[in-house]
Amino acid sequence: MSIFNGQNEDNHWFSIADLMSVLMLIYIFISVIYIIKITHEKNRIEKIAVSYNQLQYELYKDLESEFKDDLKKWNAVLDQSTLSVRFEEPIIFFNRGSATLKEEFKVILNDFFPRYLKILTSDKYRDDVEEIRIEGHTSSEWAENLSKDEIYLKNMELSQDRTRNVLAYLLEHQQNNEQLALILPKITTNGLSSSKLIMKNGLEDKEASRRVEFRVRTNAEKQITRILTIPSN
Repeated sequence: MSIFNGQNEDNHWFSIADLMSVLMLIYIFISVIYIIKITHEKNRIEKIAVSYNQLQYELYKDLESEFKDDLKKWNAVLDQSTLSVRFEEPIIFFNRGSATLKEEFKVILNDFFPRYLKILTSDKYRDDVEEIRIEGHTSSEWAENLSKDEIYLKNMELSQDRTRNVLAYLLEHQQNNEQLALILPKITTNGLSSSKLIMKNGLEDKEASRRVEFRVRTNAEKQITRILTIPSN
C-alpha cells in the first residue's frame, strides 16, 4: 500500500507542477500580447503627434516666409504656437472707443489678407484649415467710470464690432471670388474683450492688449480623433 500511495502522491505533485507551468505560460502569453498592443498604440499616438506637429510647422514656415519682410513694418508678430498673426499697433487700427477702421489699417489689410488667403486656400492646406478666426482684444479699461462688469461688457461689444467691421471690409475688397468661396464658411469673428490680456512683469500691458489677431485653427483635432477611433489590429 505504501508503494502505491507514494506513486499517487508523486502523480499528484506532477499534476500540480504541470498545471502551474501551463498557467505560467498563459500568463506570459497574455503579458506579451498586452505589451505588443500597448507598443502599437504608443506608436500610433506618436505618429499622430508627428503628423500634427509637421502640419503646424510647415504652415508656420510658409506664413513666415511670406510675411517676414512685412511683420516689422506692420508691428505684427507671427506666433508659431497658435498660428496667429498679431497686429500690435492699436493707434493705427481704430480710434479709442471706436469700431471704425482707420485708413492706415486698411492699407495693411489690403496687403496682408490676399497673400494670407493664398496660402490657406492652396492645395497644400485648404483641407486642413478648420477655422480662420479674426479676434479683437481690448485692455481692461474704459473711458467712463463704470464697474468692472460694465467695462468688460462694453469692451466685449467694442471688440466684436471691430472684428465684424474688419471682416466686412475684407469681404468688400476681396478680389478673388474663388478663394472667397473656399474660405468664407470657415471665417469667424470673435470679440474677446479683455479676456486675454498681455501681461509684462505681472502687470497688464494695456497698449499690447489692444490688438487684432488672425488665427488659423487646423482640423488636426478631428484627424486625431478619427485615427484614434479606428480599431487597431
